[in-house]
Amino acid sequence: MDRSPLTRRVAADDWETWRDIRLRSLRDSPDAFGSTLEREAAYDEADWRERMRKGPRVLVVEDGQAVALGGGFPYDETLMVFGMWTAPGHRGRGHARVILDLVVGWARERDLPVALHVNLTNPSARATYEHYGFVATGELEELRPGSDQQIELMRLADASSRSAPMASETDEAPSPRLR
Repeated sequence: MDRSPLTRRVAADDWETWRDIRLRSLRDSPDAFGSTLEREAAYDEADWRERMRKGPRVLVVEDGQAVALGGGFPYDETLMVFGMWTAPGHRGRGHARVILDLVVGWARERDLPVALHVNLTNPSARATYEHYGFVATGELEELRPGSDQQIELMRLADASSRSAPMASETDEAPSPRLR
């Protein structure tokens, strides 16, 4: 069986695959996201399809199973990266970078700046984003209303200088493999 991961943009017709890995991510890492498992488990097909249409959605698939995801949605003339997650047994393989390359490429096509929020209790994610070129702004807010955890806004320093492919150049990209 081919063990090479495939990274691809997905569309509304892929809603079931997106839903399944998104719910896995919320179950595994509830403090990494502004949403909750309870909230998103209640979505129906129409909800998932609509959400899939609001910006780029990217999956990494290994041996036919989605193992990583991430996406973005336009907000206030900025593409907000969201939902970045890799299954525990697949971390450290560069999936986040490849996902970000496709999401940032989508933003570049539209001349949008790129930003994201990261939980202050997640130094690994923060390091990944800093290595990619995101810079902390010092702007903090609650993870969710009533939460004692905080998230910080990070902005991509210069999306135009990234080596990310344009989304129209490739909707599929091989994930780098550690040797």
